[in-house]
Amino acid sequence: MRSWFLPFLPLLMLLDPLHGVDSPRPDRFEPEILKFEAIDRRSPPPPRPILCVGSSSIRLWTGLPKEIQGRPVLNRGFGGSTFKDLLFYFDRVVLPYGPSVMVVYEGDNDLAEGRSPAEVSRDIALFLDRALTELRGTRVVLLTVKSSPARKHLMEAQREFNLRLQRLVPTRSGVVLVDVASPLLDAQGLPDPKFFAADGLHLNAAGYEAWSKPVLKAIELSLKR
Repeated sequence: MRSWFLPFLPLLMLLDPLHGVDSPRPDRFEPEILKFEAIDRRSPPPPRPILCVGSSSIRLWTGLPKEIQGRPVLNRGFGGSTFKDLLFYFDRVVLPYGPSVMVVYEGDNDLAEGRSPAEVSRDIALFLDRALTELRGTRVVLLTVKSSPARKHLMEAQREFNLRLQRLVPTRSGVVLVDVASPLLDAQGLPDPKFFAADGLHLNAAGYEAWSKPVLKAIELSLKR
């Protein structure tokens, strides 16, 4: 059963005292969501797909397999998004697909916009609770936040957030956490530029190759459970 406050979530996001008047408009990604809906009208998605959602690290992952263990893979990432955006569009970008497994990468932009690790953790707890309540039988593969050359100043906050994820995930049945941060670090523990595009933020082909093995392994294990 849905919590009574969820229909009012968009309003609460606008009035969030932690953000003040500068909080981004919750409907700022409406054009991207409308494109997804247009695609689905032209070609209805198959039942129980593997759904990948999140920010540009998901959207730009064009090398994802088209199918895993006989399950089609749908990429519904929208660049620049945060957990609040994913919550706002949950009814349109998550719920309609009824995924067998959902791969989630968010938190990177949340921290860059100035939210604290504690606040972002609360957002992800809301997201997971809603997913596990409304998507019965769906497994969630949650990815840690990566460090990047462009956001080295956020590494402390990123580490704290990832530690919070490590404590949160064991409290939610059906959720697994995948460390996609460590494979991108050099011997000094700093983000290795060889894994990143020229902007120092987004992954290049080598970066996605470093992600592929642990993420695909987690998806395959989730499908077997």
